[in-house]
Amino acid sequence: MSSASPEGAPRASQSGAPTSPHPAKDALRAAVRAARAADPGREAADAARLPRLLEVSRGHATVACYFSVPPEPDTTALVEALADAGVRVLLPVLKGHRTPAWGWYDGPGSLVPGWRGIPEPGGEALGPDALAACSLVWVSALRATPAGYRLGTGGGWYDRALLRARPDAVRATLVGEGELVDALPRDPWDLPVDLVVTPTDTIATGARGVPWPPEAEQPRPPAR
Repeated sequence: MSSASPEGAPRASQSGAPTSPHPAKDALRAAVRAARAADPGREAADAARLPRLLEVSRGHATVACYFSVPPEPDTTALVEALADAGVRVLLPVLKGHRTPAWGWYDGPGSLVPGWRGIPEPGGEALGPDALAACSLVWVSALRATPAGYRLGTGGGWYDRALLRARPDAVRATLVGEGELVDALPRDPWDLPVDLVVTPTDTIATGARGVPWPPEAEQPRPPAR
């Protein structure tokens, strides 16, 4: 079992060693990664999902995201589209940091290979409190439930990072069509997300009372 941080979340690990007390989580991670790598429809799923990601991101001036690497569901097109639209995008900085760190995206030329080759902003990293600047946080997942719980990649990085997010920041994740499941093994520190986006649906989990569509945009009943 991994040691826990004072905040109650697992310590981030860059060793690749499992940090969950659930062997079932590790088996699920391996199964999902293998299925993703073997899926010939990944590109089509990414193209179908992108409009939904952009719709969730609409109206947010500062967004935290991550730069995906194959075979993860793609976020690179989302990051680039947001940046092109003038949205400030905050990305994780993993290399050399055991606590959550961040950097601002400033175009493809601003990225350097980070931990395990994941692209991250070069230059001086920002501390965990930088996340408080964002009104929307895209969180990585291997699987998710309609109730908003996710199977992360291991190490508890996002569970620690989200402790520094604004209380009103929307938390969202993206998964493949078959990666939305009824239930997942959970640890006490697992934090839920508000929205789960698949190639064909955007699910409001109700975990923290965030509506979808936003209340101002929900269809009005017809006039009598």
